[in-house]
Amino acid sequence: MPQQGFTLLQLLITLAIASVLLHLAAPAYEEMLASHRRQVIAQELLASLRAARTDAVLEHRDVLMHALEGDWANGWRVIADQSGKGASDTDNPVLRVHQGMPRMLVKGNTPVREQVRFTGQGWALQDNGAFQAGTVHVCDGKTGESHYQVVVAKSGRVHLTNKRAQQALCSVQT
Repeated sequence: MPQQGFTLLQLLITLAIASVLLHLAAPAYEEMLASHRRQVIAQELLASLRAARTDAVLEHRDVLMHALEGDWANGWRVIADQSGKGASDTDNPVLRVHQGMPRMLVKGNTPVREQVRFTGQGWALQDNGAFQAGTVHVCDGKTGESHYQVVVAKSGRVHLTNKRAQQALCSVQT
């Protein structure tokens, strides 16, 4: 009589091989997902900054994009800064809100640590009127590397680079 199905031993060996392969593949899959998340948040940050600048120019008004709770990883809010008081004035109209990825590490250097302001002419200016140029780094917290950099030029132009480099802002504080 011909055999139909698998023996218990064959099934156990197959499951053991599958579990070993899954165990070996899991770290690579996790790194691929983390890499994709870093890319997505960098592109979304870039798109939001460009949209904020465009809105400022088209509407001839100051537009402010600020990090939620002071951390770009938590997301950001874009507001029309009618009062000139920035995010502290709750009467300023909210143009858009973007929820971030809190488990990500996204850090801006000093000029763009928590906000970016665009004037009606498209310039990036700090609250004190000085040019605002800086870089927001999308980091790998494990290695301390910046994988993506969203760069705000003093002219207000915004662009994205993806040069992997060690960055002090990317080190995880414990």
